[in-house]
Amino acid sequence: MLVNVEDHRRGARRRLPRFVFDYLDGGADDESCLRRNRADMEGVALAPTCLRDVSDIDSSVTLFGRRWRVPVAVAPTGFNGLLRPEGDRLVARAAAAAGVPFCLSSASNVRLERIGGDGRGERWFQLYVMTDRSIAEQMLERAQAAGFTALVVTVDVPMGGNRERDRRNGFRLPFRPSLATLLDICRHPGWLAGMARSGAPRFANLGRDEDTRQSPALQAALLSRAMDRRLAWEDMAWLRARWPGPIVIKGLLHPEDAVRAVHAGADGIIVSNHGGRQLDAAPSTISILPAMAAAIAGRLPVLVDSGFRRGSDVVKALALGASGVLLGRPILYGLAAGGERGVRTVLETFVTEIETTMTLIGAATIGDIGPHHLVRPS
Repeated sequence: MLVNVEDHRRGARRRLPRFVFDYLDGGADDESCLRRNRADMEGVALAPTCLRDVSDIDSSVTLFGRRWRVPVAVAPTGFNGLLRPEGDRLVARAAAAAGVPFCLSSASNVRLERIGGDGRGERWFQLYVMTDRSIAEQMLERAQAAGFTALVVTVDVPMGGNRERDRRNGFRLPFRPSLATLLDICRHPGWLAGMARSGAPRFANLGRDEDTRQSPALQAALLSRAMDRRLAWEDMAWLRARWPGPIVIKGLLHPEDAVRAVHAGADGIIVSNHGGRQLDAAPSTISILPAMAAAIAGRLPVLVDSGFRRGSDVVKALALGASGVLLGRPILYGLAAGGERGVRTVLETFVTEIETTMTLIGAATIGDIGPHHLVRPS
């Protein structure tokens, strides 16, 4: 029975070939940041306040002018078609059912028009700015036309992190599997049958038209996250001229950058170390979150991701100054293990755990959660 995120992770591991699971599960270098995200999260404790009226729990929040059922959104994650055919559509439907935003990655295997145009739920679009900026410009134009409401600009990928699991598995484009990988694929018939029906996933949004063929080099560049290293704070004006809605900057870990985001006209930030997949020496997001929130000083919403596995983790982040949390790997574990139903189960688990934690710490609303719930070290 799958009752928590770790159960779905084990289910994903059973269903996926090793090279696919390692792509989902792995981090950079020695994976120290990956482990630090969890260790530091577990080091945060919550102090309950008792004899409060918690007979009616309201876990909803309003951010960027929209109501969320809980302070959780689905993070942008790429190449989800490798986990399940039509993976992004399945996740988007599950997010809509749960009443939380879904953010589509530039590295999606589904055309953005098919996600934004179905009219269900709140849709955000995440942008990687590649060296050829015309690609970004046409995606922004299409995302706006398709009804996406917010833009998430990922800025922590001037180059891809050193993901050694992928290198050991030979996972790159064009993919040339070894004999051992082929044998492993054959041992996972459920996954193989899905790929046989749908065909190998490709990055679907690089071209303006669906039938536009992109070079293998460009597809490989997006897989490895080879982005435009010239991108700078001054380019916020270029983005603002092309996107009328909220712009949220993802991948910040330094308080000085948080202040720069305010001055650059951002509408929000996401404190993120890319799930430990970029700089292995980076701090955990939960440890740097208080300094980031202090630097923002309430001028913008501060969201956070990386290392969240429980609803209580979300409450910890709120107590430390976050406005909301984005979930990445937990969603993908659910997708890999159980498709749309798996994602719905993961999201409902987070809802239940958030409301349970609120009840147990004496917080009837999200606004009741604060620093007074944190255990201060002696």
